[in-house]
Amino acid sequence: MKKTLFITVSVVLLLFFVGGVLYYKTEKTGQAELLAEQNRAGLVREHSPALGPTAAKVRIVEFLDPACGTCKNFYPFVKDMLNTNPDKMHVTLRYAPFHQNSDQVVALLYAADKQGKHWETLEALLAAQDDWVANHVAQPERVWRHIEGLGLNLDQLRADMSSPAIAGQIKQDMADAQTLNVSKTPEFFVNGKPLPSFGYEPLKELVDAALASQYP
Repeated sequence: MKKTLFITVSVVLLLFFVGGVLYYKTEKTGQAELLAEQNRAGLVREHSPALGPTAAKVRIVEFLDPACGTCKNFYPFVKDMLNTNPDKMHVTLRYAPFHQNSDQVVALLYAADKQGKHWETLEALLAAQDDWVANHVAQPERVWRHIEGLGLNLDQLRADMSSPAIAGQIKQDMADAQTLNVSKTPEFFVNGKPLPSFGYEPLKELVDAALASQYP
């Protein structure tokens, strides 16, 4: 009798625990979606680098830190999804330089964008990330060797990096990240919705659902 009672109580407690976890996840996702809806204007800014048609059915916003190893690993996945659906996807990049000194690298990327070389510069830096990031700390002085062959005007790049305009862009990115509760990178929003959980599969599922939707 006691054994049966113990098993019954254990099962009930387990069900309560599972239910509580599911409720917490649902509540958290709902709050995140509401927050994204309330702050949709903060997902994209005029200065944000973007790829794909502006009227695309699926719009991905990614908050990225160029010194983040996980961002480096995710970049090919996002690029592949864009290349697979070139007419249906639009990707906007927001910078969230959480790593020490990473803001200087973001300034370089925005300066490269002024010369029409943002994406080439980003890919070169991600490919060489192991050389200029040590113990999660960016070493900006080491990035220059990796962008020498991109056709950039390096003198102009240095001048633009320290401009108030670019400092304002980075400040805006960080303010929007805080408003949207972005505390780590990469962080993704698909058609305004945050990922229910982190990972490539949740991102792919959200993108696939948006692609399959009958609504544009």
